[in-house]
Amino acid sequence: MVNFRDLQYAVAVAEERHFGRAAERCHVSQPTLSGQVRKLEESLGVTLFERTSRSVAVTAVGEEVVRHARLALAQAAQIEDIARAHRDPLAGPLRLGVIPTVSPYLMPLVLGRLKQRYPDLTPVLVEEVTESLLERLAAHEIDAAVIATTPAAPELAALPLFDEPFWVAYPPGHRLAALAEITEADLADIDLLLLTDGHCLRDQVLEVCARPRQIVGQRFADLRASSLETLLNMVAAGFGCTLVPALAVRGPQLANRGVIARPLKLATATRPVALWYRRSFPQPGMMEAVADVMVAGLPETVVLRRAPLPALPHAAAASRVTV
Repeated sequence: MVNFRDLQYAVAVAEERHFGRAAERCHVSQPTLSGQVRKLEESLGVTLFERTSRSVAVTAVGEEVVRHARLALAQAAQIEDIARAHRDPLAGPLRLGVIPTVSPYLMPLVLGRLKQRYPDLTPVLVEEVTESLLERLAAHEIDAAVIATTPAAPELAALPLFDEPFWVAYPPGHRLAALAEITEADLADIDLLLLTDGHCLRDQVLEVCARPRQIVGQRFADLRASSLETLLNMVAAGFGCTLVPALAVRGPQLANRGVIARPLKLATATRPVALWYRRSFPQPGMMEAVADVMVAGLPETVVLRRAPLPALPHAAAASRVTV
């Protein structure tokens, strides 16, 4: 008889291609996991994995079984979510994915308020690029994702949070400092630093600068950074300029590290930040509540797409927050 635990083991082996790593992921010993997978194969009467001393390969029938196993496990998780939502729609874990160019700047503004309003809600954060988050969302590995693009995914629903303009970041003494305002044309002949492939912010910056680059022949600096913080450090070191989302320029931290940031005068130089989740998610009220908290207290440099909740009374807030 097939049970969910054995299906979890089989999926882990298929994804890890290694019994030891699969056992570690499932928090069991390797002999236990190997024995259970072998029993599953005997029960089904087929071989799911080809084993050698150096590798594990999934057989053709194994691929089919694992595909259905993922669906069965996702449905089982959804049953648990439905039961939890019935008990308390704003309690329990919230597996939330956030892209790396939003997470360090938005989440510090959100987590405290979330704890204030919903102390029984436990956020479990995952920080990855957009493509990975959408894959995790489809696989039911996370419940929602904060991203800055609009995916073509009819099975997902979106709660718009805010529009985030791009600012121009440059080192002190740069010729951009002499301009009363910075326009699209001013970016045509400067070295512009970019994030590595895979970051949506890279594609968005290229899109903003595409027209002047085509007209003037802009030379993009042959330097790449894997994070926005590294990119800003490169700007501070004088390697070039970049475009940064508005939340990243909040406060004095950029000036303290030798970076000047100013708005770009271009109406289309902005990105939509939204909370995306599966339409089948059994707790849509949780998503609405979290989205409302996310837009509370954001700086005026972004354009809100939701009305923020009123602040909690000070006494009530103090009584519910542990410092």
